[in-house]
Amino acid sequence: MSTPSGPVADPATPSADPAAPSVVDPAELRRIHGFVSAFTRRQAARTVDFPGGFAALDDAYALSHGNNHLLVDGPTDPEALPGRADELLAHLPHRTVYVLDGPTAAACAQPLTRAGYTCATVLLMRHEGPVPELGGAREVDLPALRGPVAESWRRFVPEAADEVIRDLVERRAARLRGAPDVRFLASHDEWGEVAAWGDLYLDPATGVAQIEDLVTAASHLRQGHAGVVLDTALRGAADAGCETVFLTALADDWPRRWYERRGFVPVGSVHCFERA
Repeated sequence: MSTPSGPVADPATPSADPAAPSVVDPAELRRIHGFVSAFTRRQAARTVDFPGGFAALDDAYALSHGNNHLLVDGPTDPEALPGRADELLAHLPHRTVYVLDGPTAAACAQPLTRAGYTCATVLLMRHEGPVPELGGAREVDLPALRGPVAESWRRFVPEAADEVIRDLVERRAARLRGAPDVRFLASHDEWGEVAAWGDLYLDPATGVAQIEDLVTAASHLRQGHAGVVLDTALRGAADAGCETVFLTALADDWPRRWYERRGFVPVGSVHCFERA
């Protein structure tokens, strides 16, 4: 999971999202949670298990929260969680804990808040609209995205140091380990410049796919390029036999509404706790 706009400070206890459907297929949500856990494990350079979850770590991108955090994907001891984070992430300047299950997140909120963490709700949104007949984006390699991605991160976090931007850009290489089929997609302008891009992670064996990090370059906003990338990803997932296609979006940020207009609906949420 990664969100260009970053987490929003909210020390309140996590609650159900009002836009989420009142009835969610538990098996479907378990499949998505399973994909998230498996991707996180495979992407990590090393993992350390603890009761109810694990630490995903990668020293090559030490300043990337998305590559160095705790993921709670089962029953755990909420009171012990702040201490576990301090122990397992002691070599890092930041602390990040993702909790997949809503009731577990609610139980963990108070101990983590007392320890100085803030909380953001990241929606899991499943595509339930028609699959586009065509896309228009094409698969690209990592060097093609290095410049555009660096520019976008400087726009999203202008205060970030050069070494932070470096980790946020170069960490994409680790994503190649995360799923059986990983594709980086880009829409280009008439001069061949990358205008928008996004990731597509496919696991045909489980029938689950994730679309992630859909971003438009500042010079190409409102020109339809993000839609081209999204349509291509949806078409690619369908062609690979993945019937469950999801993405993540911050609950209180505007892209969530854009995704809803394109057929995505909230089916669950992940709670992200962070402390500097």
